[in-house]
Amino acid sequence: MRVVIRLYTTTNNHHMKSEPFSREQLMEVCEELAFKINSLSANNEKAHDQSVFAYMQDFIAHLDKQRNARRIEVYTTALNSFKRFTKGKDVPLSKISGTLMEDYENFLHLSGLTMNTSSFYMRTMKAVYNRAVNEGIVSDRKPFNKVYTGIARTVKRAISPEEMSRIRTIEIEDDEVRFARDMFMFSFYTQGMSFVDMAYLKPSDLRGDHLFYRRKKTGQELMVRWSQAAQDILNLYPPCNDKYLLPIIKKPGDKERNQYRYKQYVVGCGLKRISDVLEMNNTLTMYVARHSWASIARLMDISTDAISRSMGHNSEKTTKIYLKSIDTSSIDDANDRVINAI
Repeated sequence: MRVVIRLYTTTNNHHMKSEPFSREQLMEVCEELAFKINSLSANNEKAHDQSVFAYMQDFIAHLDKQRNARRIEVYTTALNSFKRFTKGKDVPLSKISGTLMEDYENFLHLSGLTMNTSSFYMRTMKAVYNRAVNEGIVSDRKPFNKVYTGIARTVKRAISPEEMSRIRTIEIEDDEVRFARDMFMFSFYTQGMSFVDMAYLKPSDLRGDHLFYRRKKTGQELMVRWSQAAQDILNLYPPCNDKYLLPIIKKPGDKERNQYRYKQYVVGCGLKRISDVLEMNNTLTMYVARHSWASIARLMDISTDAISRSMGHNSEKTTKIYLKSIDTSSIDDANDRVINAI
């Protein structure tokens, strides 16, 4: 098949005259067309190209309007980390490359971060980049193909019933360290409740002999039988206000997320000191209380289903279906047995 392109010219008497392009003319037209397309593409990318700092700050501002505190925290932390890597020098989004991301990953590892923490930053930066790609700001150059963005299996976090008993009974003089121990034990007594869920517990969540709450992470509603052990801790720390059950957020409505983060830091430091005093192999964290509850429950031959339901591992839909067929007393009994084990 032969394609003939004809050049139309206008003569003085306004009649249209046509004649075919020569090979040389066609090459000239193609070269000129390619030059103009490349120029337009370059100008378009230059017009739309944004810097990483500015783009992330705009997105954080967008999240602020949605009052999404958790995501604001995630993206702000990632932005600050990337700024440390570039020593404060901004980078155009179009310059994000595989080599740059590999260098960033190496920087994170040399900073002493674990593989999973490094992956957290990489996943966040990847989400930012993909958003820019979807908005047509940059073309996708697949810069994250050679960096790790998965979740590695972590070291064992659970401790034995004997170690849990040592933590429960250790004499502590420092108020902040004692508070850390008591929050750790409260988490254990409430089937491994996370610290953020503890922070936002309300007095109204205590109804009868059960504690009801909704997990911040999944939105799932859970029910825990209220134990005397948990009540004993609550008696040590009367509420500072009418809104929250525990003295973690003491001033409702006043930068609550910052108050929670500060207490989380205080508790983390306190647990580390306890780990050192007891010469434990692994540093205590609030996650250890959660993992230990599940581990001790397994040691006591409590069913996997009961453990999963107790800790909120199933989806809310699955849990509602399950509740119709199984007596909730199995969960209550499981928690009683685990608490009595220490």
